[in-house]
Amino acid sequence: MTSFHHLFLLAFSIFNFLIFLKGFYESKYKNNAFGLTRPLVFIGVFVWADAVIFGLFWVMASLITYFLQDWYLFLLITSIFWVVRSLGEVIYWLNQQFSTLKRNPIENLPWQSIFHNDSVWFVHQIIWQCVMAISLVFTIYLSHMWLQTF
Repeated sequence: MTSFHHLFLLAFSIFNFLIFLKGFYESKYKNNAFGLTRPLVFIGVFVWADAVIFGLFWVMASLITYFLQDWYLFLLITSIFWVVRSLGEVIYWLNQQFSTLKRNPIENLPWQSIFHNDSVWFVHQIIWQCVMAISLVFTIYLSHMWLQTF
């Protein structure tokens, strides 16, 4: 691993620990577990409750790969994370599409200005299907690259 990789993993670990603390505070003390966290989507955090779990996940993933000195392993973990996370989102939006309980009103969704009706839910579903497909390709590729390091 290069010094950039070391620095990135340490910074990423510290950043995610702070995200964990903020998520814990928002969830436990402000009763804001479902509060949206759009700037944190890049680490899979959509609401503050996600931050509690995923913050610790990314801290552990960063530190383990830092101590193992294995950048490809970190990339592989990231790719597998996005396969699992996007599968969960596909299921979530599929369920939302057919549920009578609307946790995500159409008017609050970012694609509402283009899709003016409940089609916005299946748009979210297919977006996450695309993320899953891309993540699967990266997982296969990175698995190959990681196995070559042995």
